[in-house]
Amino acid sequence: MPLDTIQHQTGDQPTATVIVLHGLGADGNDFVPFVQELDLAAVGPVRYVFPHAPTMPVTINGGYVMRAWYDILGADMAKREDETGLRRSMAEVTGLVDAERARGIAANRIVLAGFSQGCAMTLLTGLRYPERLAGLVGMSGYLPLAGQLAAERSAANHDVPVFLAHGRSDPVVPYAAGVATRDALRGMGYPVEWHEYPMQHSVSMEEIGDLNRWLLRVLA
Repeated sequence: MPLDTIQHQTGDQPTATVIVLHGLGADGNDFVPFVQELDLAAVGPVRYVFPHAPTMPVTINGGYVMRAWYDILGADMAKREDETGLRRSMAEVTGLVDAERARGIAANRIVLAGFSQGCAMTLLTGLRYPERLAGLVGMSGYLPLAGQLAAERSAANHDVPVFLAHGRSDPVVPYAAGVATRDALRGMGYPVEWHEYPMQHSVSMEEIGDLNRWLLRVLA
């Protein structure tokens, strides 16, 4: 079943799409206000797509059922990754990108973005997507299945621009995980624009301003 989404267009006949993936326990509504803070008028009408992750029991939260892109099996996310869940959601996010292309938006006019778990899904999916995307945005997240990326990454997206941002005091996804993600991607040749902020697990206005400038550049 395709994911349920909230959609917003800044004008008729959009020429670009930004897909924004929410974090654990949230839903697509979480980033709808995000649209009000961005000004991409210079690149033409934009369609924003905010999908809702499926609901599932989350192990680290005592099995409580909530919206999640994949299960979190323990505090050490790299050693106890839910690969089955990650790959299932990767197929669903790939379907969102494919749907935008079917609506007439070229792959190189699509930005995939995400916060926390949504960041993990953005990197997992975007770096493996078979057609060149406009860019990938990872906010307060990390690189999942990192050890498999070299073998699985898409040649078409070998130079896709990546915007990474992280709070230096993040108690949920440690700052060190963001730095390790930055270094791993740069080590594989990806052009990563890195930003860090004096915040916890959140999004700041300064971050939105930096992201706005980056989006204008990759969608120019």
